[in-house]
Amino acid sequence: MNKYLPVGIVTAFALINALPLSAVEQGDPMPNCALSSLQGQDSFSLEQYKGQVIYVDFWASWCGPCAQSFPFLNSLHSEFKDQGLKILGVNLDEEKPLAHEFLIKYPAAFTIANDASGQCATKFAVKGMPSSYLIDRQGIVHHVHLGFRPSEAEEIRSLVRQLLAAKK
Repeated sequence: MNKYLPVGIVTAFALINALPLSAVEQGDPMPNCALSSLQGQDSFSLEQYKGQVIYVDFWASWCGPCAQSFPFLNSLHSEFKDQGLKILGVNLDEEKPLAHEFLIKYPAAFTIANDASGQCATKFAVKGMPSSYLIDRQGIVHHVHLGFRPSEAEEIRSLVRQLLAAKK
């Protein structure tokens, strides 16, 4: 058994310790950041989703609660994608094969992006895994959620419904 922590865990701890003191909170504007696909072929920014309700979820392959959250995120995507919800799973693994292995075990029906450098996680001041941000069509953060507990799924669904029902 390897007595050392996986690289992803070390990186996440380094990122968390290097984060700015002010985390993104409810009522704050969404930070813009550049992301890439896990394959590295496509790049995009969060700004391009302005005008849509966005659920941004930061995750890593070593995160147990992240594995538990993926079935919920798939369900949320299936239920609300046609109403305008965009779910973006932002992976923070430095080693892309770890993310690919995770996605084989826990497939994602929603968009997966890569943030191996941690620049997006830094802008959001992510404090743990998973960290989720529900953002309205104007780019304002309406809900910040740390961790994943199945008992909170209905509250998140309700918040998504409210934002989708709001006028553009």
